[in-house]
Amino acid sequence: MRRGGAGLGIAGTARRGAASALLALGASAPAAAYPGGTPDFQTDVAPFCAACHSSRSAGAFEGAGERAQQELVEQKHIARILAGQRGYESLSAPDRESLVKQIRALDAASTVVLTCPDAVPAGALFEAEVDVTGGGGPVVGIGLVDRDQRWWARPAASAGWQVAAEPRITGPDGAAQTAWLAHRPEPLGRNVSFVNVTGVASDPARGDYAHAKVVWVLRAPARPGTYPLAAVYLYGTEKSSVLGYTTDPQGRKQVRGGFDGGSGRVLFTPVRTIEVRAAAPPAAEPAPAEP
Repeated sequence: MRRGGAGLGIAGTARRGAASALLALGASAPAAAYPGGTPDFQTDVAPFCAACHSSRSAGAFEGAGERAQQELVEQKHIARILAGQRGYESLSAPDRESLVKQIRALDAASTVVLTCPDAVPAGALFEAEVDVTGGGGPVVGIGLVDRDQRWWARPAASAGWQVAAEPRITGPDGAAQTAWLAHRPEPLGRNVSFVNVTGVASDPARGDYAHAKVVWVLRAPARPGTYPLAAVYLYGTEKSSVLGYTTDPQGRKQVRGGFDGGSGRVLFTPVRTIEVRAAAPPAAEPAPAEP
């Protein structure tokens, strides 16, 4: 997963400056936070920060007008590959075509599904499960937000949902993952609405795609009403293909298009509108029997 910094949609010098600053931030660690997930940041996030990602649908920019077109996959990522620009000039034209074909196959296979109740009692605990498929790996990000718009979405708590427990992460191998969350000090609480899932590996050339799952325990708001909930999936594409990355002197894969090449993705589920119902009053005690 390739993650970016604030300033999504700001063109030119401002965007390049933000990218450079974040690259410097990640350079101090052997495994840089960008790309490769957020190994050092265990907290809630919102998708506006993913400036280096592209979106697969203009619906993720509802209300943004023509500005949204600059953030879509075909313009922000695929066009650069086919033109042989910004890191892709070393690939032959047939290899660029092959890379694009594999990336499109990965995108078509990459999905995110949110499963949760249609209605819950006020103040009640319930589970929200997010299942994802695909993603280039080796890390993807999954979170709960209040809407499916790139620049306006907020963490789920902003809509009134309280994360009541540490999320349960199941990796592609079916085993529970706790190492990423364990970096957050336990006294601070590990009930965050965003997680990294590691060990993700998809291979579109072979039609082989990873699966992972995260389960959150949420507490419903105390006030009855209708409340929104959606899931967001952040994943990379280029590391799924041998054509999509280079290798640095330490043997680490580096996406060919560079930090701000648009090869990451932000994908939402549709917004679920959950009804929070008034809790049933306690049953009245039976009247004492007549003497």
